[in-house]
Amino acid sequence: MQQATSANRDEKSKSLGDYLEIFRRRKHLILGVGGLVFGLALATAFLLSPKYRSTATILIEEQEIPADLVHSSITSYADQRIEIVKQQVMIRSTLWKVIEQYNLYKGMRRDVATEDVIQRFVKDISIEVINADVIDKRTQHPTKATIAFTLSYDGETPELAQKVANELTSLFLSENLRSRERQAQGATAFLKQEADDLAKHIEEVEGKISAFKQRANGALPELMPLNLQLMNQTDRELMDQDQQIRSLEERKTYLEGELATIKPHTPMISATGERILDSHERLKALRAQYASSAASLSGEHPDIVKMKQEIEALEKETGQAPDAGEFFKRLMESRATLAKLMKRYGPDHPDVAKTRATITALESELRRLPKEPKHTVYAKPENPAYINIQSQLRSVTSSLEALRMSRAAAKQRVRQYAERLERTPQLEPGYLELTRDRDTSSHKYQDIRSRLLEAKVSEELETQRKGERFSLAEPPELPLKPHKPNRLAIILLGFILSLAGGTGAGAIAENMNQAIRTPEQLAAVTLSFPLAVIPFMPNEDDLGRAVRHRRLLKSAGIGAVLTILLLIHVFVLPLDVLWYVALKRFGIE
Repeated sequence: MQQATSANRDEKSKSLGDYLEIFRRRKHLILGVGGLVFGLALATAFLLSPKYRSTATILIEEQEIPADLVHSSITSYADQRIEIVKQQVMIRSTLWKVIEQYNLYKGMRRDVATEDVIQRFVKDISIEVINADVIDKRTQHPTKATIAFTLSYDGETPELAQKVANELTSLFLSENLRSRERQAQGATAFLKQEADDLAKHIEEVEGKISAFKQRANGALPELMPLNLQLMNQTDRELMDQDQQIRSLEERKTYLEGELATIKPHTPMISATGERILDSHERLKALRAQYASSAASLSGEHPDIVKMKQEIEALEKETGQAPDAGEFFKRLMESRATLAKLMKRYGPDHPDVAKTRATITALESELRRLPKEPKHTVYAKPENPAYINIQSQLRSVTSSLEALRMSRAAAKQRVRQYAERLERTPQLEPGYLELTRDRDTSSHKYQDIRSRLLEAKVSEELETQRKGERFSLAEPPELPLKPHKPNRLAIILLGFILSLAGGTGAGAIAENMNQAIRTPEQLAAVTLSFPLAVIPFMPNEDDLGRAVRHRRLLKSAGIGAVLTILLLIHVFVLPLDVLWYVALKRFGIE
């Protein structure tokens, strides 16, 4: 434990001279390992096949028409669309066509599977987005926005890299246009299908609501206030009708009592004291007068013609045909009168002749009348008061019947309204469900219709190439120098690794060697400090060996420098061009 502690103390107290002594002892190992690592780095830097990169810059342009006027149906961000287009372009069939078109990876296609070749092609394609600080139009806050992206391809020759980069650029630009058109058309088709489905659904719901209303027969929830109002109104009508019916019944009873106290056949007397005949009696009197006048006057006599016209008018008015019994009675009376006159006067007396003519006229009328028996015509009342009260009674009776019929109809309506009000709570849940479905579907249909119009405008925007699009800002250039490998970086890294490897190898070798080389190490082992230290004294052979080693190192260094210059001249840049560039850099012409 004490030895280890002492050794650590000695190790910590090493000076620069000690490290130089270690380097002197292990310089062959350090230089050998470092040279080997650096040589491998040089071989790697100059033996790797060069790759030429051709890059195109694609700008993401905003839509030409302001977004406040026309909204695009494509709402994804630019980096998302770039990734979507990338996935659509870089599919197996498309990439393989490009590989076969430009005959890429000829040796690899013979030795490995197709999938490995495509994966190699994908690795040689690189896409990098270009962001910029912009102000968000909605929030007015600074943010990062993707304004462009670069598309690169690493090829074996400059010309091949440029051609493939051109092809990939064309694929990206065309696929972006097709993708945006597909998305716009897909949005329009989807909204149109949704609108058609909703229209059919609304039509079905309307049909169900119509059938429901027919089954409800006025018992809908929305008609409940109206039904209640109508029922109350009908109840009031019933109360009014009951009151009117009671009044009419009292009036009818009163009129019936008044009618019972008046005689119906009391004749009507005029102001001069003459009896006023009604139509029936006037018809009878005219018929008698006609029979008497017809015996002494001809048929064309004006009085006879006038009486005929009056008789026909009264017959139409009363509907009473001539009565054979009446004519027969008058005939009997005329014959009796003729007999009396024959006893008193002679056969040539004017009264006898007149009576005979009357008998002849009555017999002629009896022969003309039909033989069927006539209905008995009851005498009509003649008392004006009776007729007036009788007319009032008929009016009251008619009004009473009408009121009773109206009251029965009102009762029927009240029962219907009450039935509707009873059925309304039962029908309300189903009706409300149908109406909510219709209203919700209608609102959604209107919303989708408005969105469909916007989608159609957006589709026209994409079809006419007025929307956001990819435009070629810089076409793929012909690369003048390889993009990779970075030979200078490999050489620098190899140099650093050679230093670290040589130093590490020397440190490991020194730590693994347990030889005692310093007085301190000897004192740590023997626990006593030496009395004197004799330095190393080289002989002639040692000095000669050292000189040869120095010459060898100088030659190796000069050879390495020449080798590096040769490799730079062949693989990186001609030395004369490098010398010219260096002079120009420092301002020396």
